Parts: sequence; structure tokens; C-alpha cells
Amino acid sequence: MIHSKREITRRDMLSHCAGAAAFAATLGNFKPLFAGRKSRWFKIGACEFCLCKPKAASFEIAKEIGLDGLQVDMGRPNPDEHLGNHAVQKAYLEAAKKTGLEIASLSIGVMNSIPLKSDPRAAKWLADSIGVCKALGITVSMPAMFGRGDLDMSNTREIDHLVKILKDVAPRAEKEGIVIGLENYLSAKDNMKIIDRVGSPAVKVYYDVGNSTDKGYDILKEIRELGRRGLICEFHAKDGRFMLGQGRIDFKEVRKAIDDIQYNGWFQIEAAHPNGIVPDYRAHYRYLRGIFPERG
Repeated sequence: MIHSKREITRRDMLSHCAGAAAFAATLGNFKPLFAGRKSRWFKIGACEFCLCKPKAASFEIAKEIGLDGLQVDMGRPNPDEHLGNHAVQKAYLEAAKKTGLEIASLSIGVMNSIPLKSDPRAAKWLADSIGVCKALGITVSMPAMFGRGDLDMSNTREIDHLVKILKDVAPRAEKEGIVIGLENYLSAKDNMKIIDRVGSPAVKVYYDVGNSTDKGYDILKEIRELGRRGLICEFHAKDGRFMLGQGRIDFKEVRKAIDDIQYNGWFQIEAAHPNGIVPDYRAHYRYLRGIFPERG
């Protein structure tokens, strides 16, 4: 989730999580679960903005942590910071090559303050993101819908407008092999209502287990509901202010749900780091890798 006003703030994330350091120290002996499915794979990265490094420099800290790659952000409308700028694209591609990391997907975090549901600028940026994905060699564009961009299914005018924008962009996304992954606070059922209205295989859900847990949804049921229709394009892994594995979410059960839908792909860490970004993101990575191996 990428948004400017959260139910759980960045300051909350930095609050101390008892036992986190000791927990991290035990991860070296953590054994992968559910091994044996050789055709399945998982990659684990992080959201660029979480690493607190400007632009392409985020790849260096991601390498230090040991991640497989990054979900990069399209940036602010300022041309010098926007991934629509070819020079910025080149810098990201060079940083990925230099570090040996992958660019996994694209987020459009600015839509939290300039909403896709109502602002014409956001509609243009979504359309532009298709070209950015092509330039970066990735297949997922994630418009964020939090803060001012939060969705309310009872507001039919805004939902109708969102559906229209998605219908307008979807044909080009289909042609270019790009998926638009919706990330919001809606339930799986409400997201499916929007997707069914759009009627395109290019529109799916970017599923954040932390967001859905915050809202009280049954994430294991939702993953299976969406997954049976092939509607999950990628995952965010977080659990509010908790270190992964120490909070509300049982990621072993998440793995079982994911096995049921035969998902292969990325998990992007967007999690608490009370002891610092590098040590805690290393701990998150090792914890998740014990449950979601590269092959298995």
C-alpha cells in the first residue's frame, strides 16, 4: 500500500516491536516449507519508497538487504523525478543492471493525492504508465487508491468514472501485455464488481494482505476467491506495526491459500522496521523466503 494518510502511519511502523531483534537472529535456521513443487517460484522485493533512498539509489540498499528486486514508483509530476522521463528510465535500468536486481513492477503513488477516480491528470498518468512499463521491461502497473484516492462503492459517480478510465486504458494494456493492478481498501467482492464492469483481462487486483487485514477481511478466503479467477497480479507483504511472522497474519496459511490458486510471482515487502531498514528488511526477507522459496 502506498498512501499519504494511512490508518497505520509510518510513525506507527517505527514504533518498537518487542523481540524483533531476537526474532531476526533465529532466521538463519528457518527451513523452507512446502518444498517439492519444482514448477512454482517466488521472488521477494520491496516497495522503493520504503527504503528511504532517492530514485535509482534505492537499488543499492535493496542489494545490501539481499532482495531480489524492487517495485519502483512512477514519481511525482516533476519531469526530473518522473519515470516518464527517458533519462530517469535509463538511470533505473542502469541501477538494476549494476546491482543485478530486477525491476518487478510499477506503482503510481501520486494517485493517493491526485485521485484516479476524479482527476483527469491521473487518467493520463495511468495511460502513460503503460509506456513506462514497456520501457522498463515489466508487466504490472499499480495505481494506488488511498488517502484522497480512497474508493467508496456507494459513490456511484466516482466508481462510474473509474470504470470508464479503466475501460479506456485497458485495450492498450492488453495489446502491450501490461496488467493494471488495483490496490485499495475494497473487499475482494467489490474489486471483482469493478473488474467485471471493465471486462478486460488486463485489469486485476494488487493484493495487500496488510490492508485487507486492517479492514477485517478474511484474507485466506479472499486470496482463494480472487485467485480462482486469476485476478491477483502481485502481493504486498506487511502486517501493520508488526514484524512479519509476529503479528496478526499467519503467512504459512497464506502460502496454503496461494498453493490452492497456483500463484507464481512477486511479494513486495512494505513492512515495519523498528530496528532499522536494513536489519529488519533482511529479517522480513529471510522469514518470507523460508515460506516462499525460489523454487518449490
